[in-house]
Parts: sequence; structure tokens; C-alpha cells
Amino acid sequence: MSKITEVKRKESKLEVQTYIDRLKYAIKSGSVTINFQKDRNVDQGRNKKYTNRYTMGQLFPDEDEVEALKRELSLLTVEEYIETVKDTRFPKRSEMRVFGKQYSGDDVYIKIRVELVSIAHASGDSFIMVMSFHYSEWDFKERDFPYKKV
Repeated sequence: MSKITEVKRKESKLEVQTYIDRLKYAIKSGSVTINFQKDRNVDQGRNKKYTNRYTMGQLFPDEDEVEALKRELSLLTVEEYIETVKDTRFPKRSEMRVFGKQYSGDDVYIKIRVELVSIAHASGDSFIMVMSFHYSEWDFKERDFPYKKV
């Protein structure tokens, strides 16, 4: 019997825009560390097309992954927001945001978490954990995006 370890919710459009603005500010400030999970335990036995390693290699073959991620994360929009997820196994960690984006007609699933390294320096050092940046295993539907313009 599996336990539910994630609580999902939809944030308001303003909350999502504020999150994206802060994300972009952290990236542009240069005081952010990006940790990308290139190889994940959940990818064991998964079709390689739906892994972070494969997707990054296909989409950005000749680029530094961290620089490509910085650019792509700074281009995220409210319209690409899907949901906010809290991992109940780690209650002190910040929530994750899920986005969906198309690259050459293929849907890409993006899940990130932003952590402040130091509360005393809240305007500075941040840590962005990119858990997922891979082709989506399902086709996105319009209803997946609460703020997408139709």
C-alpha cells in the first residue's frame, strides 16, 4: 500500500507571477546555485525518452546544462504553470512548482524548488533544485494550465 507523499494545489495567478519574478531575479543576480538531477532513481526502468539526461541532451546538445537551465527557467511564464506541490516527507523544504512547456512540438515537464540558503540574506543566495526537465509522459491538455490564454 503506497502512501500519498505529495499535496497538490493551484496558486493564484498573482502568487505564480510573484514566484516567477523572484526566480528570474535570483537567476539574473548571479547569486543562485542550480542543482540539476541529471540521473534520478525514479528513472530506473523508465523509457529513456522521459529522463532528464535524454531530454537535455536532445534539446541542448552543445550547451552547458546549467547555463541552458538558467536561460529556460528565466523564460517561464504564468501561462506555463501547472501546479504547486508539497512533498510531505520533507515538511521543512519549500514547495515545488510544476510547469509545462513545448519545444519543437514536444511537451516538456518542468518541476523546480527554490530554497533560500540563508534567511539572513533572503535577498541574495538562493538554491534552485531542478528535479524534472524531461519530455512529458502524457500529452498536456489545456485544462492542465489554469492561467493559459485560450
